[in-house]
Amino acid sequence: AVMKGLSALKSPCHVKLHTDSRYVIDGITKWVFGWQKNGWRTADRKPVKNEDLWRELVLITKPHRIDWIWVKGHDGHIENERVDKLASDAAMAVRR
Repeated sequence: AVMKGLSALKSPCHVKLHTDSRYVIDGITKWVFGWQKNGWRTADRKPVKNEDLWRELVLITKPHRIDWIWVKGHDGHIENERVDKLASDAAMAVRR
């Protein structure tokens, strides 16, 4: 969802990106720098999982100034609940 949203932007923007995924936030704001430096290996020298997606996310984020904002999932945050339902509906549609 993060990549899809950022890919839709036509010019560099200041983005306030809300997500309930600490994994995405920590990955792109902290861990990715070490992974790149280590040849896309983790601190314990294992290959980074989903390296292709992380590389794509790095490229997509470069032109933008992004404020990464964590929101607690399933906690009544209206927009988070809305996108969670959209994701669930899409997953169900694929299974049919």
